[in-house]
Amino acid sequence: MNQEFGDESFDAALVTPVSAEPDHSRDPYHALRFRDFRLLIIGTFIAVTGEQMVSIAIGWDLYERTGSALVLGGVGLVQVLPAIMLSLPAGHFADQLDRKRIMLLAQIAVAIGSLGLTILSFAQGSIWLIYGCLLLMGGASTFQSPASSALLSRTVPESAYGNAATWRSSSWQLASVIGPALGGLIIAILHTSTLIYGLDTGAVLVFTILIALIRAEQQEEPRGERTTLRSLIEGVNFLRSTQVILAAITLDLFAVLFGGATTLLPIFAKDILHVGPAGLGWLRAAPSIGAVSMAICLAHLPPFKHAGRVLLWAVVGFGVATIIFGLSHIFWLSLLMLFALGAFDNISVVIRGTLLLMRTPDAMRGRISAVHNLFTTASNELGGFESGVAAQLLGPLIAVVGGGVGTVLVVLCVALLWPEMRRLGVLTAVE
Repeated sequence: MNQEFGDESFDAALVTPVSAEPDHSRDPYHALRFRDFRLLIIGTFIAVTGEQMVSIAIGWDLYERTGSALVLGGVGLVQVLPAIMLSLPAGHFADQLDRKRIMLLAQIAVAIGSLGLTILSFAQGSIWLIYGCLLLMGGASTFQSPASSALLSRTVPESAYGNAATWRSSSWQLASVIGPALGGLIIAILHTSTLIYGLDTGAVLVFTILIALIRAEQQEEPRGERTTLRSLIEGVNFLRSTQVILAAITLDLFAVLFGGATTLLPIFAKDILHVGPAGLGWLRAAPSIGAVSMAICLAHLPPFKHAGRVLLWAVVGFGVATIIFGLSHIFWLSLLMLFALGAFDNISVVIRGTLLLMRTPDAMRGRISAVHNLFTTASNELGGFESGVAAQLLGPLIAVVGGGVGTVLVVLCVALLWPEMRRLGVLTAVE
């Protein structure tokens, strides 16, 4: 299924005795020994760093200009619309066309949107035009995400799927530490976000170059399947027949929908904790610091033996940390809870990502990734919109605490409705 990896195979031979079968399950750097995978996660790290800088800049800019939690929620809404409308076609195209080419075109569109934000920031342009740029970037990301997830399986052998999911999450989360902190620092020093949007444009172009350097073998010749409603919803049908993946995705969707508090961090930083833009950067970075710490631990630990129970308890921890954060008026306690929130969330990310890699046929990876992207984007962005509306009507404290309580209730419902999740053992075992 995968290509011959050339120098990567030679690198692996340097660390594995020739006379013995390598035990890759205990090699925490297995996936990193493959050139194409390294290019992919380095590019992901650079692009997500810029994306996270833009995220904090957009939030701070809009709240400074309008003072409206509803406007902040609108950012989530405008970014989820492309996912709702385009995810299924994007997954179909990722299974029928060259996945690397799709990623290249998508990144060019993201660069155009980021350049537009740079110009609008410099000229203090219309909020509606800002929303328009975010809409373009969201649409491009909707096509890029399933293509990237499907291409990942071509950059490493099957034995490295679990390790690849861990390191890919680590790369994303590390960028989410550096991006918000750097973005907050730039805003605090320059009192403008224009430079941030310009740096993001450059980061996207670098990612585009790294994608072009990937030599991963492409998927087999497409079947010439016409784009029909049936072909578009094949991914949905596959998930319906794979209950454990459906349970994991559903758990994440509703947990983040109810428990997401990051959209309201500008309000907490300015009005509750009184820490300004630099403090906001650290608040945004804290979940990712926790996630990176957890990812490093997971990479060095043996595979889960009771993955289902671990996942359920991790989401309970996510909900409890959200509740305590909502009640906190102490900066260090808020940072600690966001750290814990990110650590618990990363357990869910790694388990879910490994399940998708191990139990999805290659011919359907694009469509399954697209449905997964639809679920996760809907939970993140609609969760942001829901948090903004709830904060506007009830206040930020009630919005966040209520969301944490809802998350714990979701875990109870999933555990009762999907006993397969409670019984899930090792992730590599296909039922």
